[in-house]
Amino acid sequence: MRTRTKGILVAGLLVALTILSVSAYAENNRPYRNGTVWSVTFIRVKPGMDSAYMSYLAGQWKKTQEAAKKDGLILSYKVLTTEGHSSQDWNMMLMTETKDMATMEANESKMDALEQKMVGDDQKQMQGYTERAEIRELMGTRIAREMVLEPK
Repeated sequence: MRTRTKGILVAGLLVALTILSVSAYAENNRPYRNGTVWSVTFIRVKPGMDSAYMSYLAGQWKKTQEAAKKDGLILSYKVLTTEGHSSQDWNMMLMTETKDMATMEANESKMDALEQKMVGDDQKQMQGYTERAEIRELMGTRIAREMVLEPK
């Protein structure tokens, strides 16, 4: 009876290893792999308010991003501006990079706690949103995964 149980166990392990090696082979034949995950926020800065909004970004926003980076919650962050946009279009992107989707989701409560520490409680944060609404309009946020192209 023990020999039969061992045989079944060995057969099960062989099947599992075959499935893993086939999926690894299929994955390795792809010309790309998943990279980091970016949270991208699209902003329309109101006319004449560029300097005011950049002051906020260079101050409070950057301090929070740097603290998140130091704590290992994010990898990097960027601010991109556009030229030649219409008055109805976004003209700035705020980008925050994390290792992967699982890390982003796992660190949500830690990021909330960090924002509470850096900015203040919910009421203080809502006051900040209201103040920034005077100088910019939030156009939307997207989560994007970087696709790393592999050499052939």
